[in-house]
Amino acid sequence: MYTFQQLKKLAKNATVEPTAIKVSLLANSASQMLATAIKGYHQAAGLTTELWEADYNQIEALVYQPNSTLFEFAPKYILLDMCTEKWRKKFYGASAAERNQFAEQYIAHYQDIIQAIWRVLPTTKIIGNTLIEYNDDTWGSFANKVNSSASYQLKLTNLKLMELAQQNPQLHLADYQSEALQVGLSVVKDSHQYYNADMAYSIDFLPYIAALSTKIIQAIEGRFVKCIVLDLDNTTWGGIIGDDGLEGIQIGSFGMGKVFTEFQLWLKHLNQRGILLAVCSKNTEHIAKEPFESHPEMVLRLQDIAVFVANWESKVNNILHIQKILNIGFDSMVFLDDNPHERGVVRSAIPDIIVPELPEDPTEYLRFLQQQHLFETANFSANDEERTLQYQQEAKRVQISKSFTDEAGFLQSLCLQATVEPFSTFNIPRVAQLSARSNQFNLRTVRYSEAELLEISGENANISLAISLADKLGNYGLVAVVIAKPKNAETLFIENWFMSCRVLKLGMEWFTLQQLIIQAKEKGYQRLEAAYIPTKKNGLVAQHYQQFGFDEMEANYFSLSLEKPLNYPPNYINS
Repeated sequence: MYTFQQLKKLAKNATVEPTAIKVSLLANSASQMLATAIKGYHQAAGLTTELWEADYNQIEALVYQPNSTLFEFAPKYILLDMCTEKWRKKFYGASAAERNQFAEQYIAHYQDIIQAIWRVLPTTKIIGNTLIEYNDDTWGSFANKVNSSASYQLKLTNLKLMELAQQNPQLHLADYQSEALQVGLSVVKDSHQYYNADMAYSIDFLPYIAALSTKIIQAIEGRFVKCIVLDLDNTTWGGIIGDDGLEGIQIGSFGMGKVFTEFQLWLKHLNQRGILLAVCSKNTEHIAKEPFESHPEMVLRLQDIAVFVANWESKVNNILHIQKILNIGFDSMVFLDDNPHERGVVRSAIPDIIVPELPEDPTEYLRFLQQQHLFETANFSANDEERTLQYQQEAKRVQISKSFTDEAGFLQSLCLQATVEPFSTFNIPRVAQLSARSNQFNLRTVRYSEAELLEISGENANISLAISLADKLGNYGLVAVVIAKPKNAETLFIENWFMSCRVLKLGMEWFTLQQLIIQAKEKGYQRLEAAYIPTKKNGLVAQHYQQFGFDEMEANYFSLSLEKPLNYPPNYINS
């Protein structure tokens, strides 16, 4: 974790670029120091942002005026920082009857604020926070049994804030309460600063909460961890399987075995949430797999592992192999290994991969990793639970492809079957998630909320394509999305086109264009226009439209007459 002084230096070096993401900070306590910490953390995280800080305690004055400076700035993100101290001040000023309903009244006011923002800026994402809970000792522990106590109502407020966030996909909550539990109240609060400068948080706590909102923005912008690459010996279990044997490794309910069991339980939970698990171990493969197959107290099993690599090659080469199969960026991967030398070699050879410096004591692994906040996400769908199976199937496809001398024969053998649908209440959550996850094959890198996609689907003139794919080995799930809107009566503009990189080389690009052209002609359009916005990650599609015969009208802006005959390659996808 950075110190405030380190973030302050980083903030000084921050520059505003034309492509910067606009972020506003609204707080009901003094926020200058927090703004500095946020700027510094954005700089450290490689987020190009422009931060606009509201004047002191001006939330209501800004959000209830449609022509306010907040709305003139038109931020993509609003950080709405509300502190416990101001909650308490209002609570103490309430009547006895009002205190019984204080949480509901607070949430009603909070909801008024966010709805006022969305009336003017309907696509803005709001990042609020949970309130830090501490007992004011008016009732002691008996406060938990008294509806009108501050402690009871404060906890209820947090619960209702979480419920409000569930109901509003564009509202996210930075979990200040959990962070305060991790670091301790003595780090969170500085009474001298609060009473003299109205700073709700200590200088030492500012980096922690700046990190929380930064990681939420990164996740929404498509930068989040997708895979954990695991070493085995003394990382996933205690001991060395090749030396200690199946009965000698430490796993189970007692002693050091309990340490690794709880570690595996956490990894299993991450896997169920959609984080892929891969194994990279210097071991003989059948020996490395034995605990997964035969140890009665192993939590993780082979079906939980997307890619299993155990051999005596370098871990760098094996991680490169895993990345090639998964086809995700190295900055989406975390490598966990107990050996400092192996960590150093991997970190040096693959700079983008995340390599936490694990503590020497395995009993500290779990707490250390949980404090790193490596696994932030901005959405979840039922499809996440199937992700490991999908990548296991992909590994089988790679293996099968080696038995074919030509790509056409391999593709034909897969029996590819596509399902083409417009946006619907069923597939919109998955479309929103793919828009967040797709970085390499993303022509304009626009991220969509569920509310925005629902609005797009409601316009009859728009064309929305959600394409899923399956083959004889299994279901790829949703793999391609196109959103096109009318520019005029004759021209349809492709607002965005994004795809899963898992289906590259399967002909999905041509199939998708074909489906778009069919629907565009049915609606009477005569021309497609499209743009490509370059990013650090989407160079893969820099020539995307040119390969389809689009004419480049100006830099990165293309046009295609629907009367122009296209030379489609052989199609192995059935619909």
